[in-house]
Amino acid sequence: MRRVLAGGGAGTRPGTDPLWPGVVTGAGVAGTLDEIILHQLLHWHHFYDRSFEADMISDGLFHIVSTVLLVAGLYWAMAAAWRGRDADRSGVWRRFWAGLFLGAGGFNLYDGTIQHKVLRLHEVRADAADPLPYDLAFLGLAAAVLLVGVVLLRRSAP
Repeated sequence: MRRVLAGGGAGTRPGTDPLWPGVVTGAGVAGTLDEIILHQLLHWHHFYDRSFEADMISDGLFHIVSTVLLVAGLYWAMAAAWRGRDADRSGVWRRFWAGLFLGAGGFNLYDGTIQHKVLRLHEVRADAADPLPYDLAFLGLAAAVLLVGVVLLRRSAP
């Protein structure tokens, strides 16, 4: 597994592996989708459910961080592609997609366990009489996304 995470194998130039840029992009995608869907459209929760002012400030900061991750990851991926443009790239972009799913699934598992349960910053749906079904659905989806990333990563192994 260490070799799978370390790089694209023989013939891959240093700095051209898109796995880690994919992870960063995936975390940015997951954070952005969480912010747009759960915070803004459904109004299920805020990053820090305590008061209106705290909700707005924490959501704004969260949105900035997720946007920075998304832009940085995409920039990093494009830079890796540019550096590796002369190399044999057959199948290497599967590593980017693996990273994207690993980053998104990992971000949501972290969010659902550490931020929701350990730190108690917010629930998936703050106004639910029983939050358990929402928590289980959120964590189940996160685990499924992470599993897709693992399968793609294993298939990209040299």
